[in-house]
Amino acid sequence: MGLISRKPGASRDAEDGFISVALNTMLRQILLLQGHPDASAPHFGHSLAQAYAQGARAAGHEVRVIHVAELDFPLLGSKTSWDTEAVPVALQPAQEAILRAGHIVLFFPLWLGGMPAVTRAFLEQVLRPGFALGRPSEGGIGAKLLRGRSARIVVTMGMPALVYRWYFRAHSLKALERNILGFVGIAPVHETLVGQVESMSDVQREQWLRRFIVLGREGR
Repeated sequence: MGLISRKPGASRDAEDGFISVALNTMLRQILLLQGHPDASAPHFGHSLAQAYAQGARAAGHEVRVIHVAELDFPLLGSKTSWDTEAVPVALQPAQEAILRAGHIVLFFPLWLGGMPAVTRAFLEQVLRPGFALGRPSEGGIGAKLLRGRSARIVVTMGMPALVYRWYFRAHSLKALERNILGFVGIAPVHETLVGQVESMSDVQREQWLRRFIVLGREGR
């Protein structure tokens, strides 16, 4: 898997801005999970993912993109199903892509304070015992089977990102990082919050797109 090494003094990006950092980047296998539930029209989250892919491919990274809204799969109805049933056939390529990836970038809009239902349903289906975490019946309790992979979560929203982070405490984002991705061993997990997407000017949109080209080029 590709690794990223930070140089001393490198800065981090934040929800309301981005500072390009100097990185030594090895070529990576990157999976972009587009979690926007509306596949009928392009949204800004789609444009951000395309900009990331553009930068990553230009730098020589291998990029695969999965659009969750284009997949046909059922909802999980019980813990027994999650524990014992095979993943739906339509999602087997997604599991294979996750195993192949060294870095995963998940895009979704903030809906009712959290992930859209289809995005969560996708994660519930693919992150099953035996694939993402150990089966207690096989002595694998606590085993995090997706170690060695990093991730970035990109959340678009109508409110200012600072309001979501500091007033609403970003509870759903923290739960995703700790209780889902961290639970199966994906770490570190970075985040980019893109606020006020409905009122953003063309200049601001272009600035964000350039930032994502840089993120893609650096594979992070």
